[in-house]
Amino acid sequence: MDPVFLSRLQFAVATMFHFLFVPLTLGLSIIIAYMETQYARTGDKTYLRMTKFWGKLFLINFAVGVVTGITLEFQFGTNWSRYSEYVGDVFGSLLAIEATVAFFLESTFIGIWIFGWKKLSPKAHAGVMWLVAIAGNFSALWILTANGFMQHPVGYTIRNNRAEMTDFTELIFNKFSLLEILHMIPSACLLGAFFVMGISAYHLLKKQHLEIFNRSFRIALVFGLVSSFAVAFTGDLHGIHVAEVQPAKLAAMEAHWETQTKAPIILFAWPDQEAEKNLWEFGSLPGLLSFLGFHDFNATVQGLNDFPKEDRPPVLLTFIGFRIMVGLGTLFILLTLIGLFKRNRLVDSPGYLKTMLWAIPLPYIAIEMGWMVAEVGRQPWIVYGLMRTSEAASPIAGYQVMISLIAFIVVYGLLGAVGFFLMAKNAIKGPKPEEA
Repeated sequence: MDPVFLSRLQFAVATMFHFLFVPLTLGLSIIIAYMETQYARTGDKTYLRMTKFWGKLFLINFAVGVVTGITLEFQFGTNWSRYSEYVGDVFGSLLAIEATVAFFLESTFIGIWIFGWKKLSPKAHAGVMWLVAIAGNFSALWILTANGFMQHPVGYTIRNNRAEMTDFTELIFNKFSLLEILHMIPSACLLGAFFVMGISAYHLLKKQHLEIFNRSFRIALVFGLVSSFAVAFTGDLHGIHVAEVQPAKLAAMEAHWETQTKAPIILFAWPDQEAEKNLWEFGSLPGLLSFLGFHDFNATVQGLNDFPKEDRPPVLLTFIGFRIMVGLGTLFILLTLIGLFKRNRLVDSPGYLKTMLWAIPLPYIAIEMGWMVAEVGRQPWIVYGLMRTSEAASPIAGYQVMISLIAFIVVYGLLGAVGFFLMAKNAIKGPKPEEA
């Protein structure tokens, strides 16, 4: 049992499970803050019922997200001690700020929001929800800054055989981190919007609580439409930067083996990493990869065969994950544009409502695929160009990691089942009758 592989698998399981809850916390908090602001501004009790209904789902999601997130940071000490020793001066400071400042603020404001309904004015209470949303996204900012350092390390020097921070400003203004933030926040808003639209569609199909869920759907539709275009735009900017600083990842994303000008995009293929070629290809678009990577149809794009075998990322996972992400992103734009034309006759559009109900899982899948591309495409580096993943794991036996991996799967499986059951139960139940 290879402890490095098992440690990678354990961290992947923990991270991808945790990330089923984080984006909804970020995106839904903003939507709820807007709804409560409308209540504070107009005094319309329908907005108050909307705020309390969506707020309950938000709190369930937040609670499970907190529990699953705590274990992630411990793994840097248990499974990745050599990594922590080597870059802890840089990476640890960012996690410390996230935990002691951003997460502390978010948790505090959530407590005030929960217990402050009868103690604060409507405007003050709505202001607290905005602080919850800001603190939550501020927390994500530091996590993404830490990940940006792993993707493109800056602001450090090697001293005493370890990376030590030399420029905190350069670290927090790392272009890779900023582009990750600009891409992740609208992705979270998009997920929150589809979550609200999907549950609203369920109740509209049942023709119950029509005023609440018509308004909820329309508000989420605007968030979703704007966010879907923002995700596409920032994704394009991020892709250009990846082409500049991680050319091997770009080549893996497109299963591009030979260096060439006017490089095409292959829509569908089956890469064979051992044979160093695609076994089959379908749908070649000449010059498009050059344009997407460098905004120049004649640009030269490095192929995977230009990189040593030991420096190439896993191609199949990166290639498939990228296509799923982009395909779903295109679908989100299409679905929200259709909704724009149907927004005034939602109850009379059962086909569209059923589509949006079944579309709830799709943004989750798209975000998970995006992170898979980002992390698998970075391999074999844990810190790109600085430290290999094989050098970063703790010197522990494989069976020890296997035991903790099985425990993670069992515990997370139970947590996930409880969390999603409670959200589904409350989503189906709808707003409390006494709040009418």
